[in-house]
Amino acid sequence: MEKFEVEKHKNEDSPDFNGKKKKQLGGIRTMPFILANEICDKFAAAGFHANMITYLTQVLNLPLVKASNTLTNFSGTSSFTPLVGAFIADSFAGRFWTIIVGSIIYLLGMVAITVSAVMPQLRPPPCPSQENCQEASSKQLSILYLALLLTSLGTGGIRPCVMTFAADQLEMSKEKTESRSWNFFNWYYFCMATASLLAATVVVYIQEHVSWGWGLGIPTAAMAISLIAFLLGSSMYRKIKPGGSPYVRVVQVITAAIKKRRVPVPPPTTLYENRHLDAPISTDGRLLHSNQLKWLDRAAVVVGSESESTSKPNLWRLATVHRVEEVKSMIRLLPIWGAGILHVASHSHLGSFTIVQARSMNRHLSPSFEIPPASMSIFSTLTVLSCLPLYERLFVPLARRFTANPTGLTCLQRMGVGFGINILATIVSALIEMKRKAAAADHNLLDKPTAIIPITVFWLVPQYCLHGLAEVFMSVAHMEFLYDQSPESMRSSAAALFWIAIAIGSYTGTLMVSLVHKYTAESGNWLPDRNLNRGKLDYYYWLATGIQVINIIYFVTCAYFYKYKPLQQLTDEGQQLDVESADDNKPFPTPTPPSHV
Repeated sequence: MEKFEVEKHKNEDSPDFNGKKKKQLGGIRTMPFILANEICDKFAAAGFHANMITYLTQVLNLPLVKASNTLTNFSGTSSFTPLVGAFIADSFAGRFWTIIVGSIIYLLGMVAITVSAVMPQLRPPPCPSQENCQEASSKQLSILYLALLLTSLGTGGIRPCVMTFAADQLEMSKEKTESRSWNFFNWYYFCMATASLLAATVVVYIQEHVSWGWGLGIPTAAMAISLIAFLLGSSMYRKIKPGGSPYVRVVQVITAAIKKRRVPVPPPTTLYENRHLDAPISTDGRLLHSNQLKWLDRAAVVVGSESESTSKPNLWRLATVHRVEEVKSMIRLLPIWGAGILHVASHSHLGSFTIVQARSMNRHLSPSFEIPPASMSIFSTLTVLSCLPLYERLFVPLARRFTANPTGLTCLQRMGVGFGINILATIVSALIEMKRKAAAADHNLLDKPTAIIPITVFWLVPQYCLHGLAEVFMSVAHMEFLYDQSPESMRSSAAALFWIAIAIGSYTGTLMVSLVHKYTAESGNWLPDRNLNRGKLDYYYWLATGIQVINIIYFVTCAYFYKYKPLQQLTDEGQQLDVESADDNKPFPTPTPPSHV
């Protein structure tokens, strides 16, 4: 039997065996340390990556498509490694130590690229004209790739654990969370957006107008501070000890079901249950039997000699209903999770092509000050920062009047709105690119890639704001949905899924760019390497719009058939509270509201 130890969170200090009071762990007082770590970490990551397309194209002299694909691939890798981090944290290391080790590895990667930016021999000669430039050598690129690889590995230890580690410090039962007036996921995302805003303004400005050494050194220092801030609160944290890999339990259930594939499935009331065995992995409540994916129920059928050893069963042959439902819950949420992949792919251009567009436009706020191209992302971040509080304080009470749902919208409804807004954002992107190219043609600048087109960069603001608004709806709801609908013992893995969707979306974005670049080369390349004025970026945006329309149809179909996990919780008085699944006939089910903190 797997071991799983939890230090219980209590409202009052309780005496230990020696009659002394134990120190109360966890609670809201730990949030400053954890969120300070997250803010500094996000500031470092955003400052590191926000303007990296400029560093690759203007300093290392890489072609635009090669630079874009390099960043997209490593961004995808950074989002895939959290699955490994979640496995390590849940299996043997625990979230606390996984965060520590991941932060150290990330810091080493940032030190490496900062050193490469400071030492002239680690970069090619400057090329202000951006014509016939000498690209970075293999040795110089190896330093870059090493730094990006280390940051990708470090991210794997940080991303799946920080959010769930913060939730470990708070009372997450339904009874407790409904009594609070604020949503943990909204404010967690708010902190990340705040850090991104600081990075997109302060750090990017330093990179553009001071030096890349300082521009990368400051995020590196911030990463070191984040590690120190996290360590300062270590004595106050509730640290849930790992209880064995949840992936092993998934394989055990599937293996048991396959071994009994010829066994008829009996009525649900006769399936094997063992509350003592499941107690360590069901502290928030016990999963009830559901009527979907019934072929997995065979894993919980007691046959032959298994009835003689039900207290200590062979888990590779017999699983409890709760463990079977864990697997069902993860399988059920995968189609919804998958809809986020094309959402990410559709706006992966924001960190590359849109920055190149901004660089070609008039960015002056005054005769002596102009906005760095990478700082245009502040408009997306400002939209997130302003709309998250408005969503919670204004939109939710208003929507509640129409939906009779305490949360205003369910996670699925909120995600659907985000998908729709993102489609509108991509349409606006196509229209603005058409206007930018028309201005370049009117002033005979189509063949001058480094010339500034006399059109204000603020034409790009609407698409940034719409993408930010889509993030408020889609990204936050996606994160909350995965956390709420995953089994409690698999929440690190669920957090990893959020980033894996970004990973696959990034790779999909790379594939889209590469295919478009390859197959449009002979008939007027949509995405040329050096001169975007002669490209057809607007065509690419229309392609992305069509893909998103297909994606939202897929999402609505999946949401229509989705069944929320049935959970039986215990109240403070010890009474059982059954939380039934939503009505299957509703296209966007309205279940008992997801957990709020």
